[in-house]
Amino acid sequence: MWQEENNKLYRKFQFKNFSEAFAFMTRVAIEAEKMDHHPLWTNVYNTVEIWLSTHDAGDIVTEKDRKLAKRIDGLI
Repeated sequence: MWQEENNKLYRKFQFKNFSEAFAFMTRVAIEAEKMDHHPLWTNVYNTVEIWLSTHDAGDIVTEKDRKLAKRIDGLI
């Protein structure tokens, strides 16, 4: 579940292993590129953490972030 905190949408994803986590990141990267809206994220082994905010709007959460979050949820 996405949480809104500190003017960002945040969610942690956990997978069976690094390969599954990396495959998920690849799918997210393709969707983010289509939207020209790129996340701040980290990956350690099987865990991916994502923070979304819109830099052009002053680093706050906008509809663009909510739309990308919804697309990301569809990639799990």
